[in-house]
Formats: sequence, structure tokens, C-alpha cells
Amino acid sequence: MKLKVEGHDYLARDLRSNAIINTSKNDYQIYLNRIKSREQQSDNIRNVVKEVNVLKQELEEIKSLLKEMIKK
Repeated sequence: MKLKVEGHDYLARDLRSNAIINTSKNDYQIYLNRIKSREQQSDNIRNVVKEVNVLKQELEEIKSLLKEMIKK
């Protein structure tokens, strides 16, 4: 069972756990959108790091080939 918190339309107290709960569906949707956005940012960062690592490897290969060409 939940009791409304005085002066706060979207807050309620859960009588079992004594926790204050935000009952606003709009706030919950905003929260979910933030989580999704953070996950997308993490994925983007992960992809950029992978691309940078590939570029580093390719640059090392190019350097190695250039060194071989200079020796000849």
C-alpha cells in the first residue's frame, strides 16, 4: 500500500519498505531515456576506441613497410 506525500503530487510512501517512490510516469520515461542515451554514448565511445586501435595498427604496418623500403 502507498500513501501520498503531502505537498508532492508524484511522491508516495511505500508502507512495506518505508521508501519514498516517484509515481510520475513522465519522470520514469525521462529516466529510461537517459539510461538509453548513456548506453548509446558508451557504445559510441567503444566503437571509436576500436577504430582508433585499428588505425594505430595500420599506421604501424605502414611505418614498417616504409622502413623496409628505405633499407632497399
